[in-house]
Amino acid sequence: MTIQLAIATLIGGFIFPFVIRMAWGRMVDNWGPIGGWMAAAFIVGTVWCINHGIATPMITQSGTVWVDQGLAAGVGVWVASALTGGSKRKSVKNIVAAVSAGIVGGYVLSLFLVS
Repeated sequence: MTIQLAIATLIGGFIFPFVIRMAWGRMVDNWGPIGGWMAAAFIVGTVWCINHGIATPMITQSGTVWVDQGLAAGVGVWVASALTGGSKRKSVKNIVAAVSAGIVGGYVLSLFLVS
């Protein structure tokens, strides 16, 4: 991977949690529960298209390493919360739940996506 592709990949990974922190809460505050659904559709869909769905995507995935967009969102939002005074101790149970769910999800996907 060239340095240009590495930089684009890092920026692509940064965009998703940044947009979540900037827009998701405001959409929910302004439009209620439907704002959460709209945020899920617009934010996730738009960022996925930028990172993966266009002819020259921002994120370069090479080799056997595969990282889901959810990892970038989870790590980015967690770090942003920690830097703005969020409780790191309270987040441990959420991290354990997310890792456990990721392992189970990965196993389920491996049952039918094995080539």
